[in-house]
Amino acid sequence: MFLNAKFLVSAEKLSQCPTYNLPEYPLLGRSNVGKSSFINTIANNSKLAKTSNTPGKTRLINFFNFSDKFIVADLPGYGYAKVSKEAQNRWQKYLEEYLTKREEISSLIQFIDGRHEIQKNDYQMREWIKAYNLPVITVVTKIDYVPKNKRLNKIQEVKKEFGGDVFPFSATEKKYNDDILNFLLQNTLNG
Repeated sequence: MFLNAKFLVSAEKLSQCPTYNLPEYPLLGRSNVGKSSFINTIANNSKLAKTSNTPGKTRLINFFNFSDKFIVADLPGYGYAKVSKEAQNRWQKYLEEYLTKREEISSLIQFIDGRHEIQKNDYQMREWIKAYNLPVITVVTKIDYVPKNKRLNKIQEVKKEFGGDVFPFSATEKKYNDDILNFLLQNTLNG
């Protein structure tokens, strides 16, 4: 499956976000969990979202349009940022406002790094999502780094902890991507 994707705009806060009538999927995850690689893989374009080995590069909400079917919003990673406390607090306020008040959001997508145990800040983010009763699915990234005989266990572990839909993902092993794309394509805006 191939979707033509393009970068739309970056926004710091809700009032700067673009308006359109498409379902939107904000990507939540720790820095370097693979959000940019996810965007590039499902877009089949390795240069669409900037990937970096340096955590904390994404500082704004970056919007990507996938063939006028849905929008992906790449958010700054949580848990790592070499910025002042004041800047971190400002981001948190803006992101909270965006996540709780943005009407276009169809479902949040929380990314968990398959190579590691679920981290404390992943749990904290999920608690926050639950507190606001927001729709969410989980994507376990870098599944290709997990030995084949342990992948199912990894998915089941995340499902046990977080519940809901859990999708494995790999930027190199494309066989996992259709399930995620089908989920994104079948969801439409509620009402």
